[in-house]
Amino acid sequence: MAKRMIIMLAAVGIIFGGIFGFQVFKSRMMRKYMSSQMPPATVTTIVAEVQPWQPQLKAVGSLRAVRGVDVTSEIAGLVRAVHFHSGDEVREGQILVELNADADIALLQSLDASADLAQTTYERDKKQFELQTVSQATLDAEAADLKSKRAQVAQQQALVDKKTIRAPFSGRLGISTVNPGQYVNPGDKIVTLQALDSIYVDFYLPQQAISHLAIGQAVVVTTDAYPDHRFTGKITAINAKVDPETRNVQAEATISNPKHELLPGMYASVEVRAGAVQQFLTVPQTAVTYNPYGETIFIVEGKSNNAAGKLVGTAKQIFVTIGETRGDQVAVLTGVKEGDIVVTSGQLKLRNGSALIIDNQVQPANDQAPKPVDQ
Repeated sequence: MAKRMIIMLAAVGIIFGGIFGFQVFKSRMMRKYMSSQMPPATVTTIVAEVQPWQPQLKAVGSLRAVRGVDVTSEIAGLVRAVHFHSGDEVREGQILVELNADADIALLQSLDASADLAQTTYERDKKQFELQTVSQATLDAEAADLKSKRAQVAQQQALVDKKTIRAPFSGRLGISTVNPGQYVNPGDKIVTLQALDSIYVDFYLPQQAISHLAIGQAVVVTTDAYPDHRFTGKITAINAKVDPETRNVQAEATISNPKHELLPGMYASVEVRAGAVQQFLTVPQTAVTYNPYGETIFIVEGKSNNAAGKLVGTAKQIFVTIGETRGDQVAVLTGVKEGDIVVTSGQLKLRNGSALIIDNQVQPANDQAPKPVDQ
């Protein structure tokens, strides 16, 4: 019985061993067949080059006028005349709106007449005092009355002046919101006034960037309103505290705006030039394959011409360390040398030793400052 059992187990082992061996042989032959039949992959390539690299900090900012206010009335009144048109350029002190001040002017004239009378009375009593015909107390009372009358005149004159609304500084006016005959209350907006020769841009950067910020640092501002125009300026202020909620720090830059192209309230892209120009080896971002175990790049080895006159070669996969990105480009810190031929597209079908055909008729984008193309 034991002998039969041993014979049966041996037979089963031989059968399963044969099946396993056949599967291994079949898999090996299949791989060999597939590798011998795998056609060369068509890829695009570029020569890795060292290029100057300006370190930059990027942010989105908001434009704000260096001097900007909504012109309002300090007192209530009826609009008598409007001396401007919407969008006018005005000078400091220029009259914008006059409110009806007839009653105030009449009261001013009455108070002025009382002050003149008090002045005459004081001068007469002063001469009488020299002749010792009036007392010192009478002269002091007349002097106090004269000061009171003059103060009332000054107060009324200030009220009359407030009925004439002037531009507090030179700049451009916005859209008018008042008309003659309209009644305005204190604080009602009449028109916006913005000084546009220079303009502020406020932007936020993470706290890690504080060490790269300094007063006087150059900035470049772009906006979709003028996509082909780059406005330059300098950082003029850095906030004294970091926002505890976002951990961002606010910075302010002043941009020259002689043509008044930039307007308050617009948003803009801000680039801060942080540090000296460096030299980095760059490749298109499409050349890098990102994996959980690290970034890789394929380079071409053994480049030559085949019988059909096409460039051919062999793929070699290498691990790389990448740095900052700039437009379509990425800086490669280690792994690639200047002059290496780097595969920029078609990597998904490659492995070490894959045969390649190089066709560079259509290349991936490799612009350090790409711009959208209008369709």
